[in-house]
Amino acid sequence: MTLDVEHIQKLADLARLEISAAEVRDVSAKLTAIVGLVDQLAAVATAGIAPMAHPLNQTQRLRADVVTEDNEHERYQSNAPLVERGLYLVPKVIE
Repeated sequence: MTLDVEHIQKLADLARLEISAAEVRDVSAKLTAIVGLVDQLAAVATAGIAPMAHPLNQTQRLRADVVTEDNEHERYQSNAPLVERGLYLVPKVIE
């Protein structure tokens, strides 16, 4: 499928992009190549093939769920200008 100038201008309007007349030919060629690649992928027979989360047959290595750092919450909040009941107070930005 070849994308012509009208298609490019419509896509640019939908995407709220400004494409100059000099750029239309280049954008058209690049988008046509992308659509061609998608067409090639769609042509591949995938019936009976299970979806994969990763191309390698490996499992995720997990670490032990243990605490590795001390609780420094009070020390961190000592630098804050306003703290109340363990929470940082910030100016209201939404009415």
